[in-house]
Amino acid sequence: MAPPSSFLFLLLLTISATPPPIQSTPTFFPKPTNYQSSLLKQLAKSNPNPKLPYKTHYFPQILDHFTFQPQSSKIFYQKYLINSHYWHKNGPIFVYTGNEGDIEWFAANTGFMLDIAPKFNALLVFIEHRFYGQSMPFGKKSYKSAKTLGYLNSQQALADFAVLIRSLKKNYSSEASPVVVFGGSYGGMLAAWFRLKYPHIAIGALASSAPILQFDDITPWSSFYDAVSKDYKDASLNCYEVIKGSWQELEDLSAQKLGLAELSKTFKTCKNLQSVYSVRNWLWEAFVYTSMVNYPTEANFMMPLPAYPVQAMCKIIDGFSTRATKISKVFAAASMYYNYSQTEKCFDLENETDAHGLSGWGWQACTEMVMPMTCSDDSMFPPSSFDYKDFAENCRKKYGVMPRPHWITTEYGGSRIEQVLKRSGSNIIFSNGMQDPWSRGSVLKNISATIIALVTKQGAHHVDFRSATKEDPDWLVQQRRQEEEIIQSWVDEYYRDIKHR
Repeated sequence: MAPPSSFLFLLLLTISATPPPIQSTPTFFPKPTNYQSSLLKQLAKSNPNPKLPYKTHYFPQILDHFTFQPQSSKIFYQKYLINSHYWHKNGPIFVYTGNEGDIEWFAANTGFMLDIAPKFNALLVFIEHRFYGQSMPFGKKSYKSAKTLGYLNSQQALADFAVLIRSLKKNYSSEASPVVVFGGSYGGMLAAWFRLKYPHIAIGALASSAPILQFDDITPWSSFYDAVSKDYKDASLNCYEVIKGSWQELEDLSAQKLGLAELSKTFKTCKNLQSVYSVRNWLWEAFVYTSMVNYPTEANFMMPLPAYPVQAMCKIIDGFSTRATKISKVFAAASMYYNYSQTEKCFDLENETDAHGLSGWGWQACTEMVMPMTCSDDSMFPPSSFDYKDFAENCRKKYGVMPRPHWITTEYGGSRIEQVLKRSGSNIIFSNGMQDPWSRGSVLKNISATIIALVTKQGAHHVDFRSATKEDPDWLVQQRRQEEEIIQSWVDEYYRDIKHR
């Protein structure tokens, strides 16, 4: 059985206060036409989270930064959020490089940038990634075909960030402000790549849980699911073995005459199941995402969950009688992920919703973001392999395009990264927690004096970006303190350099 094809990449930040007005249209773009002005008003009215404490803006971004064909200059409106409550003119600008989803989702789920903003007198900016959220170049037709989706890739996104940041500094009359980029997961990859591609714009990058080495054969293909399995095995060997054995029990039950009806009853589905695969994916996602967000405090990033939810899941499984079926045990554990708030009366396993606007990731995974993944015999998931020909054929059928499996390492590097970045890069923090399965594809050792790896044994998916709480363990407090001190050193060095030039 192959792993589910939908990967979830996540992240980011909470902010407060309302900034002073900012010029919506940069000086080097024409003013909006009547149609565009009408569109801007519609976008403003459709803000899905009007209570978020940010000022929302829409930047007139061009469609294609790399060609000069007539359609390249087509304008679309890219959403971005600002908090200037603590900012002083020429103070630092902290930019979050948005990833695959609504920017409000990321902005509402972390507070590290807000926590450190007062000390730095920083302007906080969150930029939405093109083709996600409200930043749709072709409106409702943006996902219509490869002809429109062809403009969705990381290079265009990085160029969007660069153009918007330059315009922002000009509009704020703050050309001397140093820029530090922040990002987690895919956003962390973008932050690291932005520092490498646009060092004249950003003086440094904090890349949290950024698996920039998850490409080609740099990282073992089984490492992600091996890491998920280790999280559960470390919590409880019995828990790991129950989950590992549940897949065969699921197959056996589904093969029976009344198997799907029995599964519908066991899993409390809102309507009778049509396929066992929906059950499999429902369980698979619960275990994987819980592993990713195994935070030391209560959180609401993916779902409302208790502190250390992996351990909580395993306590549920371990609490069952030995006579209970494995399926009933794993259902109870997964229910904690989907229904910790106890508000769901039934589960709709076959009609997944896309609450955070992640659907564009399918295109990216089928074009440039090719990350082969397999399950080894040691995994708690059924063993699986990766067949590139099958993968490519599925992408061709779905989108009409063929993947470029080596493009990311060609464009940004990755192989022999220690040697390459030591000579060509600087001022990047790669932060990771080893309980996060994505950490295996990230940088886990210092590369130089200025390319630093901060690794915690108990950390989960970009946990360092979350708001500080009184319940935070000492290791997390120390990790954030180190990040703040390193960023402070970048900013201090920048101001010293411009003072003496």
